Amino acid sequence: MALPKKLVPIAAGCLTAVVLLGGAGLWWVDKQKHENTDNAFVEADKVTVAPQVDGYVAEVLVGDNVRVSAGQVLVRLDAGPLKARLAQAQANAVALEAAVRGVDDKAQLEQAMIAQKAAGVRSADAQAEMAQAELARYGALASQGWISPQRAQSARAAATQANAGVAEARATLEAERRTAAALGSERAQTQATAAAARAAVQQARIDLERTEIRAPVAGVVGARAVRPGQYVRPGSALMSVVPLGEAYVVANFKETQVSRLRIGQSVTIHADAFGKQAIAGRIDSFAPATGSEFAMIPVENAVGNFTKITQRLPVKIVVDPKSPLAGALRPGLSVKVKVDVTADTGPSFAETSVAPQFARHGVSR
Repeated sequence: MALPKKLVPIAAGCLTAVVLLGGAGLWWVDKQKHENTDNAFVEADKVTVAPQVDGYVAEVLVGDNVRVSAGQVLVRLDAGPLKARLAQAQANAVALEAAVRGVDDKAQLEQAMIAQKAAGVRSADAQAEMAQAELARYGALASQGWISPQRAQSARAAATQANAGVAEARATLEAERRTAAALGSERAQTQATAAAARAAVQQARIDLERTEIRAPVAGVVGARAVRPGQYVRPGSALMSVVPLGEAYVVANFKETQVSRLRIGQSVTIHADAFGKQAIAGRIDSFAPATGSEFAMIPVENAVGNFTKITQRLPVKIVVDPKSPLAGALRPGLSVKVKVDVTADTGPSFAETSVAPQFARHGVSR
């Protein structure tokens, strides 16, 4: 039975009111159970690949957007100059090791010379004792007139000469001992130089190994800016490796929303790139400051025309590795997140902020 025409507007209005009330009710229920934001982006701890030695690029073994494993060789540099440097360092080290052995040989020779000079000192002492005995005997005979004064003078000269020989032998022995001591210092210096040469060999080996530039982590190659024949220097960016399996979401919630958030709460992630497919995640941590504090030019609020603006706090959300699209998220994608705030899981934002204070002051909660 058709409604009278005058009741149609009333029925339409009632239907509209019911729809609006129903929608408002659903929105209110959803608002009580969830916190939403579309100010969220996918990020990953990408690693920039850079050489540690300079040289010309001999080979580029990966292309754009290919998956690589940790330790895989990405780029090879021309190793010729570094091989020559290693050979030179090895030759220098061998020469210095030979120099150390030469000093040891000299030290052994000096020990033999010291023994020879010590024997010379003993011989000179014996000759001096004999000369002193002759001098005493001839002196007694000369005083009794049995020999001529000239013979006594000859004995005295012989004794003086023998004493001088003793002094000379002892001086020669001391000189040899000082030479042996100097060889000890020379050996220590040569050993230090040889150790530096061995270190140079080790450094040359390390530099030679670094001509093979390897992937620091597993992931996908991006921003490849290296080509064969290119000259590269240490620190120059060759490419980036993005660990897609470890991508996460940074959602910027309003400060009026974070009071209901807790670490461990489940999160539903929607990305335009995947249509209506949802990705599961959970809240991992809260940033230590709002996004404006990390800006290049922080906001200065100490002005007369201040207007309060609701700030946003970055919240890190990790993706459930069991989710089918866990490894498909690309850094830079914008996503929408919905947090189920009904779960009482880990500490809330307020608790993570004040917990260190309780620990510091010894206050138990």
